[in-house]
Amino acid sequence: MSAIVKKIKTELKQTGDDKIARHSLRFFKTKKGEYGEGDRFLGIRVPVLRKIAEKYQNISINDISELINSKYHEQRFFAVVIIINAFKKGNENIKKRIYEFYLNNTKFINNWDIVDVSASNIAGAYLEDKDKKPLYDLALSKNLWKRRIAIVSTHHFIKKNNFKDAFNISDMLLTDKEDLIHKAIGWTIREVGKRSLETEEKFLKNRYKNMPRTMLRYAIEKFEENKRKKYLKGEI
Repeated sequence: MSAIVKKIKTELKQTGDDKIARHSLRFFKTKKGEYGEGDRFLGIRVPVLRKIAEKYQNISINDISELINSKYHEQRFFAVVIIINAFKKGNENIKKRIYEFYLNNTKFINNWDIVDVSASNIAGAYLEDKDKKPLYDLALSKNLWKRRIAIVSTHHFIKKNNFKDAFNISDMLLTDKEDLIHKAIGWTIREVGKRSLETEEKFLKNRYKNMPRTMLRYAIEKFEENKRKKYLKGEI
């Protein structure tokens, strides 16, 4: 372990709060058989993690590697915050290196908050003007978090009013058995609707009756009440 990684880990452990850590164990579903099984927490809020990360923005990729494979959730989140900031400021070579590092370390991007803060900001941003096949490969994975990375990455394209990949990957995952994928797809479709309600409803038209209930609820959350009720009753 490098001296800087040791310093960071010590600071994070000293910042942790046992009460917050206990709450996180429940909030992130860490019991046997749950999606976050075995995850461990120091008990640090996200704004605090971001503030500490500002001090260590120039650490090496080797140091980030040590942090991202930590058993502690917050240390993995911390590492991801560092690479997101570096990606945003980097040239094309740095962006490519960070993107490749991200895809090579998806086994550590292993809870919904770490996925959601990073997928569109790294994978989506890098692939904006490139072949999107890596996202489709992720969508076919047996790993829940890789599939969530695939769909959440498309949020970067949605912000550019490019909805094709968001809809294609949503279709691929429409019958997924995981609630966290249902929520992610519903959220994704809702994001499209913020930019084009007509486009969202066109997508929903032939699918909404077969969608998992959670997915549909998320997708139509911003609809006016009467229309939302009609969707939920299957009357559209």
